[in-house]
Amino acid sequence: MRSALQHLKKSDPILAAIIQRVGPFTLEYREPSFETLVRSIVYQQLSGRVASVIFARLHAAAGEERLTPAGVMKLRTERMRKLGLSGQKTLYIRELAKHTRKGRVVFETLAESDDATVIEHLTKVKGIGVWTAQMFLMFALRRNDVLPVADLGIRTAMKKAYGLEDLPKPPEMEKIAAAWKPYTSVACWYLWRSLDNVAAL
Repeated sequence: MRSALQHLKKSDPILAAIIQRVGPFTLEYREPSFETLVRSIVYQQLSGRVASVIFARLHAAAGEERLTPAGVMKLRTERMRKLGLSGQKTLYIRELAKHTRKGRVVFETLAESDDATVIEHLTKVKGIGVWTAQMFLMFALRRNDVLPVADLGIRTAMKKAYGLEDLPKPPEMEKIAAAWKPYTSVACWYLWRSLDNVAAL
């Protein structure tokens, strides 16, 4: 990690100031598993505190040490809704469970696949878009060079840090981030933290 921070500080003075202010890199990684991807679906568009409560309820209802497709599928849709999941998220989680059980999503192969292949593989499941797949790349597969151009936190942090008039669009984001390669994910973590956001999956 020392080489990543040295590179980022040297290549981008604005990011160097953010790194200095935020302090040590303390990103917490998760296992590249079914449970982690279910967690990411639960957390979409919710505050961390609310999402953690709902996910804990789902985990308890499944009655497993680690959430599995079988554990999800034994729960009726109505039961999942009563746990606090929206109709859409209930559908998405059940779809992921079905795909995983039928071998259409194979988590064991993802670590060996390149980023584009992982995104293509995961977005076959209804409810898993590019952003969710990118979060999985960063926080579960530990990929160092991911730029989630649709992430509002990254866009907001870039606007603030680089003095932009508007939230940047993907081409402008990619231009700014070019200096960060091959440690874009690390830079993004610091941008999240610069807004006092907890960067987590």
